[in-house]
Amino acid sequence: MAEKQLLLGDEAVALGALHAGLSGVYAYPGTPSTEITEFIQGHPLAKEGNVHRLWSSNEKTAMEGALGMSYAGKRSLVCMKHVGMNVCMDPFMGSAMTGANGGLVVAACDDPSMHSSQNEQDSRFLGAFAMIPVFEPSSQQEAYEMTRAAFDYSEKRGIPVMMRLTTRMAHSRAVVTENPDYRAQNTMHTPANPRQWVTLPVNARVRNRQLIKDYAQFEEDAVQSRFNCLTDGPDHSLGIIACGIAYNYLMENFPDGCPYPVLKVSQYPFPRALALKLSAMTGTILVLEEGQPLVEERLRGVFPTATKILGRIDTTVNRDGELNPDAVRKALGLPARAEYPASQVVAPRPPALCQGCGHRDFYTALNHVMQNYPGGKVFSDIGCYTLGYMAPLNAVDTCVEMGASFTMAQGAAYSGLWPAVGVIGDSTFTHSGMTGLLDAVNSKADVTLCISDNLTTGMTGGQDSAGTGRIEAICAGLGVEPEHIRTIIPLPKNYEEMEKVIREEIEYHGVSVIVSRRECIQTAKRHAKK
Repeated sequence: MAEKQLLLGDEAVALGALHAGLSGVYAYPGTPSTEITEFIQGHPLAKEGNVHRLWSSNEKTAMEGALGMSYAGKRSLVCMKHVGMNVCMDPFMGSAMTGANGGLVVAACDDPSMHSSQNEQDSRFLGAFAMIPVFEPSSQQEAYEMTRAAFDYSEKRGIPVMMRLTTRMAHSRAVVTENPDYRAQNTMHTPANPRQWVTLPVNARVRNRQLIKDYAQFEEDAVQSRFNCLTDGPDHSLGIIACGIAYNYLMENFPDGCPYPVLKVSQYPFPRALALKLSAMTGTILVLEEGQPLVEERLRGVFPTATKILGRIDTTVNRDGELNPDAVRKALGLPARAEYPASQVVAPRPPALCQGCGHRDFYTALNHVMQNYPGGKVFSDIGCYTLGYMAPLNAVDTCVEMGASFTMAQGAAYSGLWPAVGVIGDSTFTHSGMTGLLDAVNSKADVTLCISDNLTTGMTGGQDSAGTGRIEAICAGLGVEPEHIRTIIPLPKNYEEMEKVIREEIEYHGVSVIVSRRECIQTAKRHAKK
């Protein structure tokens, strides 16, 4: 009898990968993707099979590691949140040129409504941009089955496959029935055509032409896919295209069956032939998709001009933020369900740094010093320390993307702004801050750069940080003068000493690094319990 488990969507992907014969997972933690890797790290099958499951320094190195494992013929999974796709775009685009040998699946987890992100980026665009297939599950069960199918498809067509999840799919639970037919890991074997793995122009041109031909095959496969289906309905006044989790939301509103013809889309390239069959049934199409209007935009070049297309562009569906069953209900013109004011359910609780957090004490000292420099600015980065922007600290002036703090501080300093202070976390420093520090050293920038080291990747739950125990050595290796690499311990009793160090390094007109080190209060509690 097949086993059943109550799983997050992330965990369903992870279990599907393990049951597909996974040899390695490569990832940098980022909400809402983190639980995929954590599930694999804690699963007995991963230990038994010696599956590679260590965190990578960033998404680019993760993608490259997974691509190397694919080259060797093994099945590899690379996981990241949507903005992590920006970091790995060079090897991701390159992987479409090389193709895959062992199955290679890229799990990209998007965050509509920006619960913990800087934008609402839709990773399906990147799949189309790279000309690789994209799978988008509509349920946790489908996420499990699709992951297994994605590895098989990757090897069948010799191409990486993107698995696109969104926050609610990643972080909601449902019962998943396992397929007892577990696959063993592949044996090592190198590519039959090694030329395509050397992307010199002479080879890449050939591969690019082949990829264009293959993309037409990918579309035909999507038309035939068991994950895409067109079902008729008695009411042809409206046709619905429901992508990924939007199909789940649609059917939640019609538990006895949808009265309209529905095209469910969970495998891309977009199956145009199925869409044309739907348009022959009705003159009005409602597009339900989580994220940006990728399908809705493309339909305007597919359907007859008389076909009316409704969706996010014409605001029939909310233009930004998450899709949900109530938003789908509204788009269908169904009466609204009873609503309960949020204030009657839970008191508002804006995000804030934990009580006892070392970042708090560092920012308190920094704020006190910066009062003496009214023209100065603090350039922050991505991590839990970004919450220093919030009241009552109000300690930082910018936050754009991973690694931007050090380089933005340099740009401002070159423009004449002084003091220009950069703040970055230890995990973000090794993710993408080291190159910015090297730029500062090479240009002799007048900047004070602070690494707030809490000995973990705190924002995503306390994963290992790649530079733990080596921060000062890395800074010295990048060329920072040893006398201007200063370490402080952020505690209230040390405020006077902390402020003295910060003030001295601001007054030094060159590159200085202040390492503020104290273990994350949350991981310290967990370690104390152990």
